[in-house]
Amino acid sequence: MSLRARFMDDLKTAMKAGQSEKVGTIRMITAKLKDVDIAGRAKGEDQVSDEAVISMLRGMIKSRTESAAMYIKGGRPELADKEEAEIAIIRDYLPPDLDDATIEAAVREAIERTDATSMKDMGKVMAALKEQFGAALNPASASAVVRARLSA
Repeated sequence: MSLRARFMDDLKTAMKAGQSEKVGTIRMITAKLKDVDIAGRAKGEDQVSDEAVISMLRGMIKSRTESAAMYIKGGRPELADKEEAEIAIIRDYLPPDLDDATIEAAVREAIERTDATSMKDMGKVMAALKEQFGAALNPASASAVVRARLSA
């Protein structure tokens, strides 16, 4: 089942169950997805791929994580809790993250394959990892491992 179909099915289920928080979050996701689809039309795509949708979801999680940190810093824990609840719902649509050992081995292999020697080569290594794993790769965790390897 595609992510778009899952969004619609989950929205209907949440509406029937009276889960207003989940309904709101899924509606927010679908609104953002429409924006991404409209932006993709300039590239000749009617609908963006599931990989682009996953990238969009990761971006939504990143912005909510930053917002939650600012709310906590500003003394508004109730707003931070709302952001964390949205993150949990959005995370349900992401593929499971690769384990640390898999990322470590893939980074080691990508560094060898691209002949990377310094931080200047980080883009080449990340591109190779993204090509290998696609949407399953969490760029944030992978870039931390790449940065540690290349700066050592």
